[in-house]
Amino acid sequence: MPEPIRVIEGKAVPLKLENVDTDQIIPADFLKILGKKGLGRYCFYRWRYNEDGSLRGDFILNNPRYRDASIIIAGKNFGIGSSRENAVWALQDFGIKCVIAPSFGDIFYVNSMKNMLLCIKLPEEQVKMLQELAEKEDLILRIDLEESTIKFRDRILSFAIDKAVRERFLQGLDEIEITLKHIEKIKKYEESMPSFMIPNPRRFITD
Repeated sequence: MPEPIRVIEGKAVPLKLENVDTDQIIPADFLKILGKKGLGRYCFYRWRYNEDGSLRGDFILNNPRYRDASIIIAGKNFGIGSSRENAVWALQDFGIKCVIAPSFGDIFYVNSMKNMLLCIKLPEEQVKMLQELAEKEDLILRIDLEESTIKFRDRILSFAIDKAVRERFLQGLDEIEITLKHIEKIKKYEESMPSFMIPNPRRFITD
């Protein structure tokens, strides 16, 4: 069961790129790796590394100033492309706890929320403002899920989040725990079903 998350506080890194797809977050070459641990090494692999394996100096996440960043402020359509939960795992293993962007790929957004990687949608002008601030100096954001606010310096931004998603984070619920919360309703529904609709494993057994 995941740990409940009420507040995320950390340094922000401005990733001023749009339409970042899941293959850029983690290339297909590394999808055969089993497990979540260690995937952070391959996060943004083609952008972070030269062909000889050395780190590229021109990529923002390789800048020593942002190496301890845990919040990405990205351009619109972050996480588009093919469905791969590994993209979420790679970001988390890299140390990312939240991505802020004007919009996200739908499947990536769902995968992120299921895995407790917070995705926050803000108007494009607010995203650009945060990116510019993070470029100029260290920008520490305090994200409060109970209040649905982002606090920095003497400013507060509000964001919208689905109630069910918010409760998932605040209570630390995974898919199984969410289902169990409704077990009585599920039982009641099953009891109201006509007998011919209730699955009978024996009907598939042949002599």
